[in-house]
Amino acid sequence: MSTVSRGAYEARIDRLFGSHPVVGLVGPRQCGKTTLARLYGRHYGSSGARSVTHFDLEDPADLALLENPKLALEGLSGLVVIDEVQRRPELFAILRVLVDAAPRRRFLVLGSASPALLQQGSESLAGRLAFVELPPFTVAEAKDLDRLWLRGGYPRSYLARNEDESADWRSAYISTFVERDAYQLGFNIPAQQLRRLWQMLAHYHGQTLNSSELGRSLQVSHTTIRRHLDLLAGAYMVRELPPWHENIQKRQVKAPKLYVRDSGLLHTLLGCDKRVQLLRHPKLGASWEGFALEGVLKLFDAAPEEAYFWATQGDAELDLIVMQRGERHGFEIKYTDAPRLTRSMHIALADLSLDSLTVVVPSGKAGQLAERVRVVPLPELVAERAVSKVKKRRAKR
Repeated sequence: MSTVSRGAYEARIDRLFGSHPVVGLVGPRQCGKTTLARLYGRHYGSSGARSVTHFDLEDPADLALLENPKLALEGLSGLVVIDEVQRRPELFAILRVLVDAAPRRRFLVLGSASPALLQQGSESLAGRLAFVELPPFTVAEAKDLDRLWLRGGYPRSYLARNEDESADWRSAYISTFVERDAYQLGFNIPAQQLRRLWQMLAHYHGQTLNSSELGRSLQVSHTTIRRHLDLLAGAYMVRELPPWHENIQKRQVKAPKLYVRDSGLLHTLLGCDKRVQLLRHPKLGASWEGFALEGVLKLFDAAPEEAYFWATQGDAELDLIVMQRGERHGFEIKYTDAPRLTRSMHIALADLSLDSLTVVVPSGKAGQLAERVRVVPLPELVAERAVSKVKKRRAKR
């Protein structure tokens, strides 16, 4: 289905199998998990006489085969792929017994992300299971960043023949999620109300979260809103970017910022599927901010505990701080080709002791705005990170 290479994820799975008998490939539905698993299985099976067995728990025949999972699985060798494993979470306990009995056997389990999936797997297979998060296509993988921004990274949306076909796919995806998938992921909310909540979140995109205000709009409690937001975040539909608190004498924002993670789904929820509609939409700047923010996080392989935003009450703010290996790197994201050094940037540099501050823009020329402050178009940042990763791999050899 995909003409975009996902070889880096295949390599990561292979590397983790060197130290773990079970690898969990998790991510939102339709992001390419099954395609990647089949590609990995072909490469795995082609090296020697190793066997590969696939089970899809959405296939009634495969589901019936696993009615007695221990009996069905214990005689298999090589690689066993189990798709949509969240439909049978009790399998994790069986896998622990099987991998302890035959340490050379490998299991690749695929599931639409949910807190229940992660928790069950981690508890039953502690020390035996490693997870790989597979996102939709990212800025490091897609060649056409404008198309990626408009359509989002889901393979069928990004690779659609035209904008109308892409928009139709995304509309159907949202309907399927609220009408079917949400229930399987633990949502206890009518489909119409969940759709309305998701649409409201799209209008909050790039803003600090006010769950009480959302609750009043939907006539539910703020605790109910929080529970649904946690599930949406666990399903990789939304991102809650936590605030960073520095030890300074200023009132700092304490609420998280909210983003719809996939820009294509955001545009469908906002009703601006066409490029001309997006360019006229009042959320244009916020859309670019969320798209570039997701791109930067993937380029820097930032873990959730390494990424924050920072803001003070009416004084200064910074869209993103990535804290890695004892360094603090700030990112300000602007939808402009002529950014300027602002007072807010000066304050962030001083108050946060940043090692660098990068202003990410859609296009234009890269250059220095000041000491430790530079402007870089997103395509150029992608190229820089690619070169940096190649150099690191060569240095390790």
